[in-house]
Amino acid sequence: MSNQSRAEEAATSTSTTQRVYVLLRQLLITGEISPGERLKVESLKARLDVGASPIREALSLLTSDQLVERLDQRGFRAAPISETNFHEILTLRCKLEQLALRSSIEHADTAWEEQLVLSHHRLAQGERRDVKDWEHHHKAFHRSLIDACDSPILLRFCDQLYDLNIRYRYLAARSTTYRKRNVSDEHKMIMEAAVARDVETASTLLDQHYRSTGDYLAGQMATFTESV
Repeated sequence: MSNQSRAEEAATSTSTTQRVYVLLRQLLITGEISPGERLKVESLKARLDVGASPIREALSLLTSDQLVERLDQRGFRAAPISETNFHEILTLRCKLEQLALRSSIEHADTAWEEQLVLSHHRLAQGERRDVKDWEHHHKAFHRSLIDACDSPILLRFCDQLYDLNIRYRYLAARSTTYRKRNVSDEHKMIMEAAVARDVETASTLLDQHYRSTGDYLAGQMATFTESV
């Protein structure tokens, strides 16, 4: 086999693994794969129409994201959920995103401000009934708040905690008692404080925003954990 052929094969393998990783990650975050569910390679091969190798590689990557657990000699399972886990994720998210937001505002420029205002506008105009579309704009808004942070490692942790936290919201949405909060005013106030470079107000409002959602989801915990 020529060097070019090997390179093309390696690129194809990497591309397939990445595609499987993205698909599985979405299924885990949205709850389509239930917490604690065994992730059998043979079943996933049929479900995703790919070979075993990219599935195993993708599952290994997902263990680093805390979305999958490796079972000793017994394969993998979707990470389970618990009230303790939820509160740990929420606490870390509040602390790290406040830190990232402060840094982002300190390093903010006109381009950052314009992108933040645009992302808020898209979120405000988004159709909440289209969950996938709204979630895309919601994540983009919260990411734009901290985009000017000068710490790539901190941003990576924030991204990971966002997904772990949102996983609980998707699970709660499956409960018959789930009620969506109207958070548009909260988003607007956070955006305005950030644009005004008011670090203390923006940080406080972001923390209150997350904790309000956290308190509500915690109240739903008993209901939606029964369904998984």
